[in-house]
Amino acid sequence: MASDCEPALNQAEGRNPTLERYLGALREAKNDSEQFAALLLVTKAVKAGDIDAKTRRRIFDAVGFTFPNRLLTTKEAPDGCPDHVLRALGVALLACFCSDPELAAHPQVLNKIPILSTFLTARGDPDDAARRSMIDDTYQCLTAVAGTPRGPRHLIAGGTVSALCQAYLGHGYGFDQALALLVGLLAAAETQCWKEAEPDLLAVLRGLSEDFQKAEDASKFELCQLLPLFLPPTTVPPECYRDLQAGLARILGSKLSSWQRNPALKLAARLAHACGSDWIPAGSSGSKFLALLVNLACVEVRLALEETGTEVKEDVVTACYALMELGIQECTRCEQSLLKEPQKVQLVSVMKEAIGAVIHYLLQVGSEKQKEPFVFASVRILGAWLAEETSSLRKEVCQLLPFLVRYAKTLYEEAEEANDLSQQVANLAISPTTPGPTWPGDALRLLLPGWCHLTVEDGPREILIKEGAPSLLCKYFLQQWELTSPGHDTSVLPDSVEIGLQTCCHIFLNLVVTAPGLIKRDACFTSLMNTLMTSLPALVQQQGRLLLAANVATLGLLMARLLSTSPALQGTPASRGFFAAAILFLSQSHVARATPGSDQAVLALSPEYEGIWADLQELWFLGMQAFTGCVPLLPWLAPAALRSRWPQELLQLLGSVSPNSVKPEMVAAYQGVLVELARANRLCREAMRLQAGEETASHYRMAALEQCLSEP
Repeated sequence: MASDCEPALNQAEGRNPTLERYLGALREAKNDSEQFAALLLVTKAVKAGDIDAKTRRRIFDAVGFTFPNRLLTTKEAPDGCPDHVLRALGVALLACFCSDPELAAHPQVLNKIPILSTFLTARGDPDDAARRSMIDDTYQCLTAVAGTPRGPRHLIAGGTVSALCQAYLGHGYGFDQALALLVGLLAAAETQCWKEAEPDLLAVLRGLSEDFQKAEDASKFELCQLLPLFLPPTTVPPECYRDLQAGLARILGSKLSSWQRNPALKLAARLAHACGSDWIPAGSSGSKFLALLVNLACVEVRLALEETGTEVKEDVVTACYALMELGIQECTRCEQSLLKEPQKVQLVSVMKEAIGAVIHYLLQVGSEKQKEPFVFASVRILGAWLAEETSSLRKEVCQLLPFLVRYAKTLYEEAEEANDLSQQVANLAISPTTPGPTWPGDALRLLLPGWCHLTVEDGPREILIKEGAPSLLCKYFLQQWELTSPGHDTSVLPDSVEIGLQTCCHIFLNLVVTAPGLIKRDACFTSLMNTLMTSLPALVQQQGRLLLAANVATLGLLMARLLSTSPALQGTPASRGFFAAAILFLSQSHVARATPGSDQAVLALSPEYEGIWADLQELWFLGMQAFTGCVPLLPWLAPAALRSRWPQELLQLLGSVSPNSVKPEMVAAYQGVLVELARANRLCREAMRLQAGEETASHYRMAALEQCLSEP
């Protein structure tokens, strides 16, 4: 009776009677031979049709992992049975189990990853149906594991990435599946993939690049979409440059639809972001190609942003922004630029129009969109433009400045979100996974160079002051300064932090000169002055940070003239430490250097200053002038300078070198300091006289100093 009811029960539960019979045989098997025969029948039934999750689980309950494990690792096959048949059966069972996500993440599956990876590159008859079936099942297992939350990490650790690369490069059976799985792993864990298998991934990149260069059919467009995934997170190998550039030149030089052109623009943008212009050849062909890239990018930006109400393809436009940045860099490069002067003029014109479209777009951005990655990307390209060009589009820029200040303030106050935005921007177009070199994580840093130029001009400066930009910049400077203070590892800081601090100093210098009343009345500058005073003594002692020290010293000296009545500057320990450090910076710039064949030394730059004097000299002269202005305002300063022995050592230096070696502007700077010190303090005058000050003044025709020292 029971046997009569069983088929009806199986049918009611949707069971496969044949499979049920085979599972019964498997459960009743008394030895390996019977179990092996039953497994073959089960596997055949499974491959014959789709099975549901319940059936898969019943197969697993009947089989378990023990026998498949033995099949995968056995080295002795029955007589007349090829050894790979047993492994194929084991893999087929695992593939069946892995269809269940829970089983795909089972430790007994994960520990098979190294074995499964070896099957991808194992040699054998390419026409053997059983071997092909095993390869398909292997890919099914690995793909299922990759789909689990921690699967990619296990696959990478198990050597799967290298195996997939080798399988693809071998172009054997299933190589297309290898590529598809590689794409998935790179998308999920790019950094880890490159760390574990860089040589193999670079080999794949070289192969794809060669295919891209040779492709004459639609596959070149598919490769355009694929190649960005295989560009390393650091530097693209130079041997790939030619193939990638040649392939892109053929595509972009043709008349194409947007779906064909856009992937090419995104690939070019990724290369520009990773390599700058290094991947573009020098000469006529390279300059024409670069001009084509930038022109196409500008046209795309204008089409996307000038049409109100149209849907913006943000990933494509962001890629175009990267190409525009490349154009800006090349147009402003004086030496070894890829572009000729007429090309630069033409590109500046088209980029101006595109930047106008960006400004038009940003003027429409409401508060609800300020945290969107595309807005951040748009501010970034505008910042890159303003860093080099503020004279054109002045009216439009001034109109946008209030928005830019509010936007920068919003992101500054939500710094973590701003950093996340920069990641999202990179993900939007430059890299399909994580970015290469990280884009700056705050909008303010992007805008600093442009604001530095704008604070020189009356109109833009007034808008920036009205919108509260100086206060925001002070807070930003103090925040960034904390990153460089003791207790923080400055070796891991990106260069952009120190560059940002220097640019802030330049903006403040502009405000000191053009808006001195603001410095006196805004409390934020008192806080800034306190920070400068407490920070400079340690900064001047640090190797490799002389340029930042010069900015801090000069800014502090200029601000001290304006804030001379502040209690903090009345001979407090902090003020004395600051001026002692400033004297150290100013006094160590030049030394006496012997010259062959001459009895007299010449005035020369000290080694630490020599390499960066082109960037330093304006700050040094401004600092000398500012120190001179502080002496009569701070009565305690002249005695402090005398105790430092700076005036005596300065006269000693001038007396030891040939006057002909000292340039007139240096003579003027030195005389300014010496005269003010002599006028401010009798002891200074006496010390200078003892150091042959009158004779030295006569030799250098320092009439003001000579007269001052001749007085009682």
